[in-house]
Amino acid sequence: MIRATILVSGDPQSLGRGAEEVKIAIEAELSFYGLENEIEVGFGGGMTRTDMLPTVSIYPEGVVYGPVKPPDGALIVEEHLYKGRVVEHLLTPPDALVSGHIASLPAGKEGKRHAEKRIVLRRVGVIDPYNIEEYVAYDGYFALGQALTTMTPAQVLDVVRESGLQGRGGAGFPTGLKWSFVANRPEEIRYVVCNADESEPGTFKDRMILEGDPHAVLEGMALAGYAVGAREGWIYIRGEYALSKERLEKAIRQAEELGVLGDDIMGSGFSFHIHIHAGAGAYVCGEETALLESMEGKRGIPRIRPPYPTVYGYHGMPTVVNNVETLANVPPIVLNGAEWYRAVGTKRSPGTKVYTILGDVQNTGLIEMPMGVTLREVIEIYGGGMKEGKTFKCAQTGGASGSTIPPDFLDTPMDFASMAEKGAGLGSGALLICGQDTCVVDLAYVLMRFFQAESCGKCTPCRVGTTRIVETLERIRRGEGLPDDLERLEQTARYILSTSFCGLGQAAPVPILTALKHFRDEVAAHIHGDCPTGVCAMSNGGEAMQSVNHNYFVKIAS
Repeated sequence: MIRATILVSGDPQSLGRGAEEVKIAIEAELSFYGLENEIEVGFGGGMTRTDMLPTVSIYPEGVVYGPVKPPDGALIVEEHLYKGRVVEHLLTPPDALVSGHIASLPAGKEGKRHAEKRIVLRRVGVIDPYNIEEYVAYDGYFALGQALTTMTPAQVLDVVRESGLQGRGGAGFPTGLKWSFVANRPEEIRYVVCNADESEPGTFKDRMILEGDPHAVLEGMALAGYAVGAREGWIYIRGEYALSKERLEKAIRQAEELGVLGDDIMGSGFSFHIHIHAGAGAYVCGEETALLESMEGKRGIPRIRPPYPTVYGYHGMPTVVNNVETLANVPPIVLNGAEWYRAVGTKRSPGTKVYTILGDVQNTGLIEMPMGVTLREVIEIYGGGMKEGKTFKCAQTGGASGSTIPPDFLDTPMDFASMAEKGAGLGSGALLICGQDTCVVDLAYVLMRFFQAESCGKCTPCRVGTTRIVETLERIRRGEGLPDDLERLEQTARYILSTSFCGLGQAAPVPILTALKHFRDEVAAHIHGDCPTGVCAMSNGGEAMQSVNHNYFVKIAS
C-alpha cells in the first residue's frame, strides 16, 4: 500500500542542478530502509523561486524542501519518511513558494489573504507528469468521458462558448466562436492544432504546463476535436523544449494504451490521434498561419488572411489553432460547467490567467490568478514587493511585443477588456517589472533588436522598419540623436503597425510606441545628450551601467 508520494522538481533548471541525482539518492535510501513499496517517487513541476531549485515535495503532508542536494535526499528519507521528523533546516521558506500551491500567500491590504485560483496549474507540481494514473486520479480524462457518454459535440461547443473562455496566446479571441467556425464547415477532414511554439521572450508558462501536466493539453485537444468534428490533432512545439516534447510523447503513448486517445475512444466510436511537430526556432512561427506553413514542410512565413485557418488551415482543411493554456482550460470547463468558470475572473474576461513574473521583484516565477487582479497586487503580494532599494518605474506586459506601461496602470484590472481600454494588453502573460534605474530607451532598443532579428522578411514594413528604428535608437543611446528623431520613430512605428503583413509584425512597434507615449520626456532627454537614469554611454558612469542593464534585458529577450 502506498502511504506517501515524493515529487522531485523535474524542470530543466532543476535537472541542471542535480535533480536526477537527488531522485536516485532518495530511491536508494528508500530501498535501504525497505520503503520502496510504500512510497512512490517521481518528477513534478518546479513551482517555486528559481533559487530554491531543485525541490522535494512530500505528499500527503504537503511539505516542500529546497534547494536540495543528493546527500539531502538521503537525509530526508531517513528523518522524514523513516523517523517521522521534518528536516527543518531544509524546508523551503513559505514566501519562496510563489505559486502558492502549498503555502498561503501573505496578507494583503486590510488584512485580506490572497491566494491563487488554480485551474490550469492545479496539478502542476502535485502529480508525476510521467504517470497517467496520477492524472486520472486527479479527475483526469473525466471531462472527456463525460462528453463522449452524455453530451453531443454541439453541447460541448456550447459549454465552451458560454464559459466565455478567450484565447490565452495573446489575442483573447473567444474560443467557442473560433470552434464554431470549424464545426460549421462542410469539409469532412478537420484538424486541431496546439500552438506550443512559445518563443515570446520572458514567457515560459506553456513550458511549465507541458512539463508538469501534459495530459491536460491532450485531453483539451481531444475535447476540441470532438466538438468540431476533427479526428486528428497536432502539437507544434518549440524545438528547444526537449523535455516538454519527451513528456508529451510519453503521455500520448500512455493515453493510447489506456484507450483515451486513438481509435474508438472509450468505446464511443469517436477516434482522435495526436502527433507532434517540433519547430526550428523561428519566432514568426508563433503566428498561426506561419506555423501551418512550417507544419506542411514549407518556409515558416505568414499566409494572406482571409481565408483564416478555420476555413483554410492545415493542408487546406478547416483547422482550430489554440494555445497550450487555452486548451488546458477546456477539461475543467466541460467537467464543471460554464457557470462555474464564469464565477472566476471578471464579467468581460472570465477565468484565470497564468503569468510569468520577471525583473526587479523579490520573487520571480509563475503564478495563476483570476482575471482582474491589478498589477499592484501582482507586485506587492505575488512578487513579494520590489527588490530592496528599487521603486516601480514601468512594466513590460505581455512579453516583448507588449506595452511599456507607467505607474498610472498599477491599479488597472488585468483583464483583456480593461487593459485594452487603456491602450495596453495582456499578451502572452509575461510581466517584466522595472525599477527606477531602468532606461526606457535601452529597454526599447533591446526589444526592437529582437524584432529586427526575428523578422521573417516577407514584408517591407517589418523588415526595413524595424531596422530603421534600431538604427535610430542606437544613435540616440550614443548621444547622437537628431531633433526630429522622436517624430521619425513614431512615424515609422505607425507605418509598421498599420501595414505589416501579419500580427507579429503589427505588434513589433508596440514597445517603442508605448515608450514614446508614456515616457516621451525621457526619450527626448537623450536627444539633448542626457540619460536621466545614467545608463546610456552619454552619461557619467554610463558605460558601466549600460553594460549591466543592457545585458540584463538581452538575457530576458533571448
